Amino acid sequence: MGDTLRWATIGLIGSLMAIGWRIDPSAAQGQPQTQGPPQLQGPPTEITQVRFNSGQSVVPYFEGWIRNTDGSFDLVFGYFNRNWKQELAIAIGPENKVESGGPEMGQPTYFLPRRQRFVYRVRVPADFGKKEVVWTITANGRTEQGFGNLLPAQEITDRVVMTNGNFNPGLDDPNKPPSVAIAKVQTATVGAPIKLIASVTDDGLPKPRVPPPAPRAPSPTGGQVNSGGQVDRSGEARPRGLRVTWLEYAGPGKVTFDEAGPIPVTNGQAATTARFSLPGTYRLVATANDGALATRADLVVTVVSQ
Repeated sequence: MGDTLRWATIGLIGSLMAIGWRIDPSAAQGQPQTQGPPQLQGPPTEITQVRFNSGQSVVPYFEGWIRNTDGSFDLVFGYFNRNWKQELAIAIGPENKVESGGPEMGQPTYFLPRRQRFVYRVRVPADFGKKEVVWTITANGRTEQGFGNLLPAQEITDRVVMTNGNFNPGLDDPNKPPSVAIAKVQTATVGAPIKLIASVTDDGLPKPRVPPPAPRAPSPTGGQVNSGGQVDRSGEARPRGLRVTWLEYAGPGKVTFDEAGPIPVTNGQAATTARFSLPGTYRLVATANDGALATRADLVVTVVSQ
């Protein structure tokens, strides 16, 4: 009984210390305690996550490397904009540079909120060896870096990128990725809408999901009539068939899409409208997704003042 009490006391003290309580040493030594009950000293060891709309950094992420047939390698990067709302335009230079070979190596200059995966590639030669490519981003006064190298454990394939890092069914998968082409846009004017059209073809795999039936009308007693089957409440948000999503990859200002996506492909096309906030050169990316695999296409738009 004495051992049980002793271990229970030790466990209680450990628990109090784990949540940030400081115990008076005199109490542990059997001396009189003069400070009263234990007081919380400093911040707790576990803090509920705080969401910041702005003011946070942008973290470059190294996703892995791809082996090319000519012997070269592609180092694949993404980024994590730690802000929930703030979008940042960071021009290539001291605050957005790639080493070695930079500072400009085609990296994004416009950063959407939260995690954006597999957005950027750096091609390195076959003799790259143990060298590194370092992508540095400074946002809101805070500098972050991502380090790309050829560690064997970080090798990936194009199929991994096409699935956005999800389960890769392997080369025996009969599904082929969709193809996408974007109609050219010569120039645009600040604030004026332009129409963006993506043409998409696919092999029809995986087969589009059939939308769930609409809920039946309430019963006379006020309750909803059960159709007899379990309702998949996650089904509404899941993709069905070909979809196209647009994002801004680079540009001096914000691009506003009437609909960024996912946009259903109808008669081989998906269309949206875009407006540009500042003059300059913009790079947009359209991603066609068949529900399992995705393909990207780029569009460069020159925007002039009104």
